[in-house]
Order: sequence, then structure tokens, then C-alpha cells
Amino acid sequence: MPGWKPPDMTALPTRKLEAWRYTDLRPLTGITFATPPALSAPDLPSLDLPRLVFLNGAAAPEFSADLPFAGAFVPPDAEDVLPLAQINAAAARDGATLSVPAGQDAGALLLFAQAGGETAFAMHPRHRIVLGEGAHLTLIEIAKGNGEYWHNPVFDIALAKGARLEHVRVQQESEAAFSLCTIRAEIGEGAAYEHFTAAIGARISRTEIHATLVGEAARADVNAVELLRGTQHADVTTIIRHQAAGCPSRQVVKAVLADDARGVFQGRVEVAPGAQKTDAYQMTRALLLSPRAEMDIKPELEIFADDVKCSHGATIGALDDEQLFYLRSRGIDELTARAMLVRAFLDDALAPVEQPQARGLLDEAIESWWRRS
Repeated sequence: MPGWKPPDMTALPTRKLEAWRYTDLRPLTGITFATPPALSAPDLPSLDLPRLVFLNGAAAPEFSADLPFAGAFVPPDAEDVLPLAQINAAAARDGATLSVPAGQDAGALLLFAQAGGETAFAMHPRHRIVLGEGAHLTLIEIAKGNGEYWHNPVFDIALAKGARLEHVRVQQESEAAFSLCTIRAEIGEGAAYEHFTAAIGARISRTEIHATLVGEAARADVNAVELLRGTQHADVTTIIRHQAAGCPSRQVVKAVLADDARGVFQGRVEVAPGAQKTDAYQMTRALLLSPRAEMDIKPELEIFADDVKCSHGATIGALDDEQLFYLRSRGIDELTARAMLVRAFLDDALAPVEQPQARGLLDEAIESWWRRS
């Protein structure tokens, strides 16, 4: 890749940082990353949507199509305070720039990233999304691959007054890969950022979301599911900053963990002075399919306003034996009964995803995970 340079591994965060206490990136330090190889063709899903395609971190315009709101790559500011975004800023060479004008409904767009090669490599795409006043976009993001690699994308999102972005991520990276994604969203008055991540692939994955509500009645909805097996590790970390009055935020994270898998959810809500009438809600539930699986949950509330409603809850458990017995007594075999209970467990986290093609992708991904597991 032209201009490629190896990532600065000395900038990797360690578990000495409170925000990284549950996720250890030391396995990355033992890998020598080569230049990303060329990838000839993507394995695209059969979706009739405008699309942006990235192969091994590089834009592939020959496989992209119908992009009226796409622009040129914008190099990032080299000064960045977040560790992974800092590494990305130093190494980014490509990315998507999407700018939807005021009042425009851009419909749904597919952002497809595929990776693979015979040697380990790292890729650091930098994506920027700007929605004008009252604009709307549904971004369906799919990441998949094979082999050993490090995918370190950063999204910078700006939503003007009344804009709405639905961001649905299906992370199905190679189970030998490292998938570390940083998302920053600034949400204006009456605007909404609606996020959903399905963390299914990767050896180690982390989705870190910084959502800042800067205008009155701005909204952030963050939902995620972690479907893990073997020794996979997935971390969903959120920082929701309420800086204006009358802003709601909702977070629902569900985890289904088999074998020796480990899930993490860290959810931090910060309510600034003057951000009265804040309504912030968090709920985390984990379903352990193995006695060796582990779930770590750390909710945090930092409140500097007095007229607020902030709550959080968490549960961790196994499949209900009585429910399983009930289904078996109706002639349903055990595997099907377990699948039905797992799917019912995930339903309320999936409910906010209403776009038909996005919902279909999620349903297919969950079914595929269950069959493999």
C-alpha cells in the first residue's frame, strides 16, 4: 500500500489504564506486521444498496457503486488523545468521507470491509461522516476476513440539528484477527445517533464509543450483542456525555458466551452542570453457556446536575432449566430449544434495528454463529 508504515506499538494502551483494565492488548506486541497485501475481490453480500468497499484497508472504487454523498479521504489530525485513535492518525492512509446535505434522506448505504492474507498486517482506515440539518442516513457496516491481521478503524461523526444516523455494525472478522474500533459522535440539537454492534468475530475485539450530546433534546441509543465462543474476547466500552438539557440516552448490551469466552461492557455516563432533565439508562445482561465463560460489567455515573434520571442494571446467568424443560416437554429437541431461548434473550437488544436489510443481516449472522457453535 503506498505510504504504508508500521504502527507505533509503544502507543498501545495497557491494563494500567482504568479504561483498559479488562482488555489486554499484549498479544499484539508479539506480532510483526507487514504491508497489507492486495486483495483481488470482495465476497459481497447480496444487498441492492449503494456501497463503499475496502479491501485490506484500502478503498476499492472498482467494487463500490452509487455514491452521491461520498467524497475524498480527509487525513486525520495527528494530535489525538485516545490511544488507538492516535495510532490510527499516524498510520491512516485511506477511509470513507460521507457528507449528506441538509434536508436530504440518503437512505441506506453499505460500508464493506474485507481482509485476508498469508502474513500478519495492520490497517487503520479513517472514516468521517457529516450529516447536515435534518439529514438522515442508515449506515450498514460489515467487517469480515480470514487470517491474522489488526483492523483499527476510527469513525468521526458530526450530526447537525435534527439529523439522524442509524449505524449498524456486523463485526465478523477472522477469529485470528484483532478488531479495535473507535467511534466519536457529536450530536446536535434534536439529532439522534442510533448505534448497534454485533461482535461475533475476532480473537480480541473492542468497540469504543464516545457520544457527546451538545444540543438540547439530542439523543444517543447504543445497543450491542456479543456472541463469543472458544477463547474469544469482546469489549464494548461507551462514554456518553450529556452536555445539554433534555437529552435521553439508552444503552442495552447482551452477551452470549460459550466455552472459555470473555465479554466486557464498560458504560460511563457523564452529566455536565446545566444538563438538566437528562434521562440516561443502561442495561447489561449476559447468558453463560459454559461454567468457564466470563462477563465483566462496569457501569459508571458521573452526575453534576440535580434534575436528572439515571439508572443502570446488570444480570448474569445461565439458560433457565424450567424453560428448557417446558420446550422439551412439547417435543422440541434440545438443540432447537436452546437456540429458541438464546434468540428470545437477544430480541430486545435487536429490536431497535428496523431497517429490513440490516435486520436480515443480523438475523443471518446470529443463526450462522449458533450453527457453528
